[in-house]
Amino acid sequence: MNLTSAEEKLAILIWKEAPMTSPELVSLAERELDWKKSTTYTILRKLCEKGVFRNENANVSIVLTQAELRARQSRNYVEDIFGGSLPQFIASFFGGKKLTPQQVEELTQLIKEHESGGEDE
Repeated sequence: MNLTSAEEKLAILIWKEAPMTSPELVSLAERELDWKKSTTYTILRKLCEKGVFRNENANVSIVLTQAELRARQSRNYVEDIFGGSLPQFIASFFGGKKLTPQQVEELTQLIKEHESGGEDE
C-alpha cells in the first residue's frame, strides 16, 4: 500500500493528533498545510479507503499506526520485488558492503526473536 505525497502529509498530521473530529482535522490541515476543506476530506476519504484511518460520525481514528503501515509496506516490497525472499532483499540492500559487528549482533538478535522454532504460528 503506497501513499501519495498528499496522503502522507495528512497521515502524519493525523498520527500526531488523533483521535480528533473531522472538523478539527480540517482546521489543522488548513493551518499546517494550507488546504481547503474539500481537499482534506478527499484525502481523508482515500486514507480511510486504504484502511489507514477511520472516519465515523465525524470522528477520525487510527486503524494502522505509522509503524504498522511501514511494516506492511516493507513486507509488500520484499514480496513484490524479491519474491518474498528476505535473504535476497538483504543481499541486495547491502550490495557487497560489510556489516559492522554491531549490525551483525542486531540482525542476529532480530532473527532469534522471530524464529518460529518449528511450531505452528
